[in-house]
Amino acid sequence: KVVTVNHISNALGIINPIKYIIDKAHAVGSAVLIDGAQAVPHLKPDVQELDCDFYAFSGHKMCGPTGTGILYGKEEWLNKLPPYQGGGEMIKEVTFEKTTYADLPHKFEAGTPNIAGGIVLGTAIDYLNNIGFENIQEYEHELLEYATKRLSEIEGLRIYGTGKNKASVVSFNIDGIHPYDIGSIIDKLGIAVRTGHHCAQPIMNFFCIPGTIRASFSFYNTKEEIDLMVDAVKKAQTMLS
Repeated sequence: KVVTVNHISNALGIINPIKYIIDKAHAVGSAVLIDGAQAVPHLKPDVQELDCDFYAFSGHKMCGPTGTGILYGKEEWLNKLPPYQGGGEMIKEVTFEKTTYADLPHKFEAGTPNIAGGIVLGTAIDYLNNIGFENIQEYEHELLEYATKRLSEIEGLRIYGTGKNKASVVSFNIDGIHPYDIGSIIDKLGIAVRTGHHCAQPIMNFFCIPGTIRASFSFYNTKEEIDLMVDAVKKAQTMLS
């Protein structure tokens, strides 16, 4: 009934062919929900061109405040769906006999919304638009290629997710060393990476690994920072070998 897929894999950085998936799903009558949390900081999705039924993302991934996000939905679907909670402003009329709900989008916005968070999220989106998503994509791709090249110089290092279309994420392991151990040491050296399943344990099982070390790069990162990360990984490898 519903096909859901992430726009960009948070575990591997691969940009999934979601337009192809959406078209295939619609061909058999399924609705499609796209998780765009990892995509919106790096590219500018066009929900009308994609023709997805729903597209969701979180604000803190795009320089906005935590606890904010956006859910896009086609009007026909939003009209079909019942409210998920009750409260002020989401009703049109209430009697002892029946309740009718307010028009979109109010029937889904019970009570006082996160007004301050919404304003700041709008400011964050303006900030990214002013930088320009084409500029962000171009620079982050440059960082991705540089990081991939530098990390590949480390003996015994394997990168997971080597598809052609990628966001600026590199997930990797070093032979014989648990990813948590590498992550813990380079954290003490001031390098912020994430280790573990990345909420994607099935793909870790597919690769038969306990997790990965994931380095994510944004437009505010530099090649010098990548060099520092590579030096830290080499130091951790020496300590743990």
